[in-house]
Amino acid sequence: MTIPGIFVGLIVLVALLLYTFRVLREYERGVIFTLGRFWKVKGPGLIIVIPIIQQMVRVDLRTIVMDVPSQDVISRDNVSVKVNAVLYFRVIDPERSIIQVEDFLSATSQLAQTTLRSVLGQHDLDDMLAERDKLNRDIQMLLDQQTDAWGIKVANVEIKHVDIDESMVRAIARQAEAERERRAKVIHAEGEMQAAVKLVEAAKILNQQPQSLQLRYLQTLTEIAGEKSSTIVFPLPLDSIGQLLGKPQADS
Repeated sequence: MTIPGIFVGLIVLVALLLYTFRVLREYERGVIFTLGRFWKVKGPGLIIVIPIIQQMVRVDLRTIVMDVPSQDVISRDNVSVKVNAVLYFRVIDPERSIIQVEDFLSATSQLAQTTLRSVLGQHDLDDMLAERDKLNRDIQMLLDQQTDAWGIKVANVEIKHVDIDESMVRAIARQAEAERERRAKVIHAEGEMQAAVKLVEAAKILNQQPQSLQLRYLQTLTEIAGEKSSTIVFPLPLDSIGQLLGKPQADS
């Protein structure tokens, strides 16, 4: 044999050895096919793959973080928004993830986009802004149910941004301002009502005790006298003046 032939033979031998002996990390599994038929899942560690007869597909079992592209969503109250999210999932069954779907990464991404539009389209804009936790759980449950046949477990879904048109932002601001004004008027009216009730109760008590009314007049006079005024006009009922002077009231 010539030297070039020996060199080529060594290269082929090394290639066969590299193909035969595979090393899989702790988070990797190898799906082995023998003559095109599924045989078994191997790994981690050193595994042997028979050249030509067997083929191996490497599968990563770590959690995959996938960005769901921004989606145009029309809410139930006919508001157009753009929503994007992030998806956390991992492969729990390497066999099904390779056999049941052509490309589980692409399939999961497309399914997440359609599910995001479907779920959010059933809610109002206020729900998208205020109830993200509930929407995240709903999307996660639907995705997890549909990807179970692919051997995939969806751990979490998080809505990142809900982009609203500028005109809608101004409308929401006006709505929030009107809501604050409404609450302020309600609180003011409740305060007026409580004050009126207390005034009625105080009037009943003063009516039962005329002396209390006279003391109230004197207290008010003392408060006015403490102010910086040169002339004080303080009206008193005639019957009160009579009681203060000790004269009996005339019969009407």
